[in-house]
Amino acid sequence: MFCASIFTFAGCSSSGSGKDTIKIGFIGPLSGDAAIYGTSAKAGADLAVKEINAAGGINGKNIELIAYDSKGDQTEAINAYNRLRDQDQVVAVIGGVLSGETLAMKDIMVQDNMPVLSPTATAVDVTANAPNIFRACFLDDYQGVAAANFSTSNLSAKTAAVMICKGNPYSEGVSAAFEGAFTANGGTIADEESYSASDKDYSAQLTKIKELNPDVVFVPDYVQIVGPILQKAKEMGITAKFIGADGWDGVQTEYADAAQGNYFTNHYAADSPSETVQNFIKAYKAANSNKDPNSFAALGYDAVHTMAEAIKSAGSTDSKAIITALNNTNYTGVTGTLKFDSEGNPKDKEVTIIKIDGGQLKFETTIVNK
Repeated sequence: MFCASIFTFAGCSSSGSGKDTIKIGFIGPLSGDAAIYGTSAKAGADLAVKEINAAGGINGKNIELIAYDSKGDQTEAINAYNRLRDQDQVVAVIGGVLSGETLAMKDIMVQDNMPVLSPTATAVDVTANAPNIFRACFLDDYQGVAAANFSTSNLSAKTAAVMICKGNPYSEGVSAAFEGAFTANGGTIADEESYSASDKDYSAQLTKIKELNPDVVFVPDYVQIVGPILQKAKEMGITAKFIGADGWDGVQTEYADAAQGNYFTNHYAADSPSETVQNFIKAYKAANSNKDPNSFAALGYDAVHTMAEAIKSAGSTDSKAIITALNNTNYTGVTGTLKFDSEGNPKDKEVTIIKIDGGQLKFETTIVNK
């Protein structure tokens, strides 16, 4: 049944709190091409749940994390959300993981006034006009500007080519911000090439880029597309530095040689000396067969801890109380301090620049946009 037709939205949300548990939903791609992101975010979320429950839970109640696979598909994501609301009656949702799936669910989640904290959906529109939706990550435009600032200030780049996946809100959003900031910094966008998510051959785009010989090539996309682009660029002898966004996290696993010496914006660096970061990595590796956590894992971890703190602070599973508590959040986690602005976006988060070197992700610097 659709519980909102019987109860108020707050009452519907509250029903997810049983006698001994508080139900929180999770939505992300756990299979398919984008599974690396969803499974990582869920592994981080699972670790946070384990820690919270071991420490006494939320006001004495354990968290039950109920996860559904979006398969990276917008319709699957909507169906997953509907099940979490109607069947599982969760009090809050961690997700979606990808921008496209989160945007697909947005209108329904706003209508339901469901407390939502996406760990990793970076598209600008995710939280716009959605007072119940928050995110733990910085936005597409924020990291696009940071990538441009790093390119012009740290790499002294004067010219750039941009490769954009048309129809992908993530790729389009980060690219637009990069281009605006790069030109504002005095640089020139020498070329803009497009491709579709189904493309397998990028020779035509890269041939033109090679002829123009820009200082940097900006490619904000996910590993399954970025890897082959970098591989082809290496085969073609393109010498420009390639710059990416957080979707690159994990590219070193299968494309270490092709990605060597290139950079991308990210949410944290695993080689940070921070005690919080190192404790997280140690715990994550112990729980995940010694596997290193990527930024999606770190953001999934921070998102659950932040949501748990909000529910604890609210002293209730009432949706309005949780949303009010999220607005007053000040949580310091693995990826930095989470304080939300009026649109549910993190305030003044540092952007970490990662260099791929010898198959490892190495901390290069941090950028705070002014």
